[in-house]
Amino acid sequence: MRILVTGSAGFIGFHMAERLLADGHEVVGLDGFTPYYDPELKRRRHAILEQNQFFRGHSLLLEDFAGLKAIYGAGFDAVYHFAAQAGVRYSLENPRAYLDANLAGTFNLLELMRHAPPKHALMASTSSVYGANAAIPFRETDRADHPLTLYAATKKANEEMAHAYSHLFHVPITMLRFFTVYGPWGRPDMALFKFAAALFEGRPIDVYNHGNMKRDFTFISDLVEAMARLLPQAPPAPERRLVPAVEHDSLSPVAPWRVVNIGAERPVGLMDFIAAIEAATGLRATCNFVDMQQGDVPITFADTQLLFQLTGYRPGTPLAEGVRAFVDWYRAYFRA
Repeated sequence: MRILVTGSAGFIGFHMAERLLADGHEVVGLDGFTPYYDPELKRRRHAILEQNQFFRGHSLLLEDFAGLKAIYGAGFDAVYHFAAQAGVRYSLENPRAYLDANLAGTFNLLELMRHAPPKHALMASTSSVYGANAAIPFRETDRADHPLTLYAATKKANEEMAHAYSHLFHVPITMLRFFTVYGPWGRPDMALFKFAAALFEGRPIDVYNHGNMKRDFTFISDLVEAMARLLPQAPPAPERRLVPAVEHDSLSPVAPWRVVNIGAERPVGLMDFIAAIEAATGLRATCNFVDMQQGDVPITFADTQLLFQLTGYRPGTPLAEGVRAFVDWYRAYFRA
């Protein structure tokens, strides 16, 4: 297949593009290389992809509709859309970046897919859309109407925009709600990267809500496996549904559209997470216990039954193994 991957120099986009190339697909990647975090890390990810003759990379912001249209051309067999302004906390500092990248950029891509629909578009959302939901685990059919940050609000808006385009123009779309993804080549603004860097540099770490938090940590290779298995599982159009939907399916009644959680289904306490980093590094953390950050939630917990019913797969990498893989990469990359 010929596949477009947006955000191909980002953490998740890079790993997904690498997997698609390994599976024998032709990949066209594009990334804005924005300075939200070190662009050199993004360039080094892209350099790895560019060693494959079936990869073509482009430097482009999705807000550039003319440039995006030139790359999109007559369309693709499939689209993985990861390009976005990421980060919950940064949305408190620079909200306009989220409007430009997440709303305008996604709109531009949807407009192109409207005229040349792929067989399947898989678009990144986030567990943050569950916001103030109290019932756990989070299930795709739960209402998600109370986002706590602008980042979450823009990703929920992406889901709704995609549903409208799927309904109106018959674009098969799966929205992917990610749960705290971690692993080698990760983002420097994420907890694992920040904590590991602090330990290696002898700095204290800020532990929010005094450590009383849990996260459903998802190892990157597990996430990629799930997304690869979802590629052939395009949501069917309403008129083509010959059998009842699977139990708890989020499939839209009026569009070839659904949302799927991808998480480990194993929430881990923040202090246990820190202990895993200490074990992998052989270093002791100095913890600075502080209050909960604005817009944060005490727990994330994915219900992955729908993912399993569609693909026969559930993420299974133990936290200790995943953290060790990240620390090994970090040591090699930074010569720590």
